[in-house]
Amino acid sequence: MKLVEVEPGRWRFVRPTTPPARSALPRPYVISDTMEPTEQVDGRFYTSKSAFRAVGRQLGLIEVGNEKFKPKVRVSARPETKRARRATLKTALERYKSGERVRRAP
Repeated sequence: MKLVEVEPGRWRFVRPTTPPARSALPRPYVISDTMEPTEQVDGRFYTSKSAFRAVGRQLGLIEVGNEKFKPKVRVSARPETKRARRATLKTALERYKSGERVRRAP
């Protein structure tokens, strides 16, 4: 690093600067809304992706690749599993408190 006098009696370090990140492309990549004329279930042809999708949603259709799946619930997170686990632990604790012990063969 190099010291440079900014004004009389004031100095600062000159740090190497990095140029801002730039793409090699001449302009930003933009996804167009236009498409080849495509027939929707209603029998009309659409050249706009947004209009095509809006009609599909309105008719209750699901666009392949855009469907949202329901989150999977773990078996251990279900209420009936939790109740069964608590009941089993309660029974085991009661049996232990009553003096029952499991004897294992050596």
